[in-house]
Amino acid sequence: MTTEKGYLGVTPPISTAESNEREKEVTATLMEELRRQGTFESVEEARTREMVLGRVAALVKKFVYQVSLKRGLSEAAASAAGGKIFTFGSYRLGVHGPGSDIDTLCVVPKHVSREDFFEVFEDLLRNMEGVAEVSGVPEAYVPIIKTKICGIPLDFLMARLALSSIPDDLSLKDDNLLRNLDERCVRSLNGSRVNDEILRLVPNGEVYRDALRCIKLWAQRRAIYSNVNGFFGGVAWAILVARICQLYPNATAGAIVSRFFIIMFQWTWPQPVLLKQIEEGPLPVRVWNPKLYPADRAHRMPIITPAYPAMCATHNVTASTQMILTEEFKKGADIVDKIIVGTATWADLFAKHDFFHKYRYYLQIVASTEDPDLQIKWAGTVESRLRQLVMKLEFVDTLICAHPFIKGFDQISYCLSQEEMNQVAEGQISEAIAKRNTANIEGSPDSKTVYSTTFFIGLLIQPKPSGFSGPRKLDISYPTTEFIKLVKMWEKYDEDTMGIYVRYMKR
Repeated sequence: MTTEKGYLGVTPPISTAESNEREKEVTATLMEELRRQGTFESVEEARTREMVLGRVAALVKKFVYQVSLKRGLSEAAASAAGGKIFTFGSYRLGVHGPGSDIDTLCVVPKHVSREDFFEVFEDLLRNMEGVAEVSGVPEAYVPIIKTKICGIPLDFLMARLALSSIPDDLSLKDDNLLRNLDERCVRSLNGSRVNDEILRLVPNGEVYRDALRCIKLWAQRRAIYSNVNGFFGGVAWAILVARICQLYPNATAGAIVSRFFIIMFQWTWPQPVLLKQIEEGPLPVRVWNPKLYPADRAHRMPIITPAYPAMCATHNVTASTQMILTEEFKKGADIVDKIIVGTATWADLFAKHDFFHKYRYYLQIVASTEDPDLQIKWAGTVESRLRQLVMKLEFVDTLICAHPFIKGFDQISYCLSQEEMNQVAEGQISEAIAKRNTANIEGSPDSKTVYSTTFFIGLLIQPKPSGFSGPRKLDISYPTTEFIKLVKMWEKYDEDTMGIYVRYMKR
């Protein structure tokens, strides 16, 4: 699909040339490597996904039907009320791998409420055959129900439209559908609408999917795939690759990946990455606009979503994460150059990160509780505030970079005394504690189980000036105490049941 201008995107393509023979060869070897790395699911798993989605689509209709009857609609009106599912995320883009979840949006008519979703639909899910671990999080920024059906993980969002029934042929493209919706519904619809726009704005879907699969794997291996920690999340990577495809509409996937690294390394941030011009629309909501909003002007590496209302997918990027991303783009460009000339292989591009060997000094942040369900929420809260710690550390004089690792490490420790519990809460788990299991603490009166999640931030410190002797002080007491104060401001924080500890470590 091209526009009236004859091309997709906000500028004409850099080149409309076909790829040369060498680029076709490296594309073939890239696809072989992606298969070898296990990024494609089996035919059997693909069939299971389709079967699960069919059952879910029927369940959503049943849910709407039941709620409609409860609201006093006639049998005929309840049957006609409909209900439809839309997938988004990696599954919708066609770049999901084995075991990856399916992001699923349930679209319901106006008489079905969010409370119904978390009561009636969640209950229907629990009673469905093949379902394991259903957990609803109604208070999340985007309210969600997480579950597994026949081994396939699914994340359900709900959007309630201002319509009395949801037809089977409903499309979410019309911006007017967003009128009179609450903000959570607009946010829930956003994922699906953004994915659909991305796919509409790329010149060749197959090339796009192959190139994106490569970039996703690379970003995961290099530990820079994480929106919450200040890197890029799935949507940002999807938009970046789509932009390169627009600039080289007839290139093969291998050529797209090669141009991706060169262009992203040289990109003149904070110039935004756009797939189309930003549009105004029917809602009284903010559309990304750095001329109007100082917060938008502060975005360091803005990547803008293509569906109305346009938002920045990368507002979490900090000075440190920008430095790390730029360094990784440069490394990637160097490796792909070598792949093209035949002195490196695609496996070299997918080499694992060296985060735990890269720095001499680290911060260890430990969140702990004595309850597994509470721990998920507490650790999630601490993780969502880590970015604030990174930004405070960036103001420390001799610190060049504060590098957050993209995930926490969960541990269950069986403790025999208060002293051991304190050690675990401070991230010091002895070999004796690490080896213990439930059986070892049975019958012990003071025994407790502690659930902990540990996060790490690598610290890059300026080298000592020449001629400087003696120890040098790195004062991080202010950023760490401010961070601890910040996480303790969580409305559900309880001093007696939740631990938070920040420890400075030398490798």
